[in-house]
Amino acid sequence: MGVEQEGPGRLPLIGRAIGAGRYVVLFPALAGVIASLALMIYETLIILAGVVRIVLGGRVSQDEVKILAVGLIQAMDILLIAIAMYMISVGLYALFVDHRVRLPKWLEVHDFDDLKGNLISVVIAVLAVLFLREAVAWDGTRDLLVLGISIGLVVAALTFYLGKARPPDQ
Repeated sequence: MGVEQEGPGRLPLIGRAIGAGRYVVLFPALAGVIASLALMIYETLIILAGVVRIVLGGRVSQDEVKILAVGLIQAMDILLIAIAMYMISVGLYALFVDHRVRLPKWLEVHDFDDLKGNLISVVIAVLAVLFLREAVAWDGTRDLLVLGISIGLVVAALTFYLGKARPPDQ
């Protein structure tokens, strides 16, 4: 009936169709790159606007510097999330569509565990930036110890997972 066209080195039609289905991953990979780019551009504009506001405002004080520092730390947090989105998108593309894409060694993805490891590493960095932002903005009223312990436990669990997911020789 034409469903299976077998021959030397040829897969049945259904096998080829399923194999070609991997290209569906192009949609989330492209969407992730676009979303990442949008976040990077937006946060860059926010940073520039904040710096221009401080410079043109002519107000220089310890409070203004602290406000700027907290704003910049928040922007870095968003930029780290955008970078994580980019890394995941590139990893999905490399895993499902074209493994020959040239990537820096630290961004190479050979299996799904590599992709999860990249994401977990960025999550740890984002959590560290979150704590830094709270520490810089601390006004003495909130309990930073509870936040620090909570973040520390999550980081410890993620680090433990990374250690167990990777063979010792990697």
